[in-house]
Amino acid sequence: MSKILIRGAKVLGGEQRDVLIDGETIAEVGTALRAEGAEVIEAEGKVLLPGLVDLHTHLREPGREDSETILTGTRAAASGGYTAVFAMANTFPVADTAGVVEQVWRLGREHGYCDVQPIGAVTVGLEGRKLAELGAMHESAAGVTVFSDDGKCVDDAVIMRRALEYVKAFGGVVAQHAQEPRLTEGAQMNEGVVSAELGLGGWPAVAEESIIARDVLLAEHVGSRVHICHLSTAGSVEIVRWAKSRGIQVTAEVTPHHLLLTDELVRTYNPVYKVNPPLRTERDVMALREALADGTIDIVATDHAPHPHEDKDCEWAAAAMGMVGLETALSVVQETMVDTGLLDWAGVADRMSARPAQIGQATGHGRPVSAGEPANLTLVDTAYRGQVDPAGFASRSRNTPYQGRELPGRVTHTWLRGKATLVDGKLT
Repeated sequence: MSKILIRGAKVLGGEQRDVLIDGETIAEVGTALRAEGAEVIEAEGKVLLPGLVDLHTHLREPGREDSETILTGTRAAASGGYTAVFAMANTFPVADTAGVVEQVWRLGREHGYCDVQPIGAVTVGLEGRKLAELGAMHESAAGVTVFSDDGKCVDDAVIMRRALEYVKAFGGVVAQHAQEPRLTEGAQMNEGVVSAELGLGGWPAVAEESIIARDVLLAEHVGSRVHICHLSTAGSVEIVRWAKSRGIQVTAEVTPHHLLLTDELVRTYNPVYKVNPPLRTERDVMALREALADGTIDIVATDHAPHPHEDKDCEWAAAAMGMVGLETALSVVQETMVDTGLLDWAGVADRMSARPAQIGQATGHGRPVSAGEPANLTLVDTAYRGQVDPAGFASRSRNTPYQGRELPGRVTHTWLRGKATLVDGKLT
């Protein structure tokens, strides 16, 4: 088995340490380490983190391989420092059976750039009327533990209750896309001053907040776990904070773009800024950052949503919603959370690796950088600054809101169980 010696890295942003990888495992962490025949990575000044884990990725396969495939999506993940991603169920066919989730899981294993854990649909066909095969998906080879109709809200309270009751039996979690459909009919952007001035259909904050309020109460009633996808408003933060104070089993995620971008960008009418939930106000952005810092929001998840060029290069009303995010997520978090002093790198490791791994039960991921642990690691040049160029993305799609924007930080190396998937910023 190969040996790799990472020399002089700042482990979780702290003191410089040498880290010796032997095979699939971290063999030793210390100073002045030596290893006969080991490949040496000079990492002085760089930050070593556990491999990142994304609880919310759209890989599009099967069915929309024109947008992304499991191969291109996992290559994008490795480029961004991820060693595990959770693939959402809104594929064609929908991942609502054991057969489909096993197909996604096996393709992830075959490609090998990161671990792929399928998320199963809550309802058949994402139609919100009948529960999908939750138990069969959990008992399949894929071992599904997270279920979501993401892209659509489970808006029927009875169906949501039944789903929460069902997954409780095996310790699963329902991840809710919080969007009251009747309140968002024809909505194009955040409801507020900008939508009024532009004459675009408004997407009110209460459409998100009302579903979150309902679902945390349902979770409390049945004693089950609920996870809130892509939380985007200051009001949602307060509801989750209140629910946690009551001991309700709720976790929540925020996307990198909701930590940085605001609805003012919609004034450009550039569909690259069209996303679900929509970009909100500066007040919301600041509330989300504070909530991520204090732990009210548990994790950062990308909601990586690739689309082909023609689905974005069109008028605003006709454009698809979504942004790619795997390859820029860590840089955005560095800019919004680390460089602002809201989080240190240990906090980033917690929010982008340890906690998402815990929520999704991703065994072997999100572990400490210490001897005996799996060698799932990412090395970051935090001093780097550069403009985002989507032409260099590993993702099949290019719908990034950061094109031409200068962002800090660059992932230089990623290791999945001791095997390099990214070396000096290039995929292996």
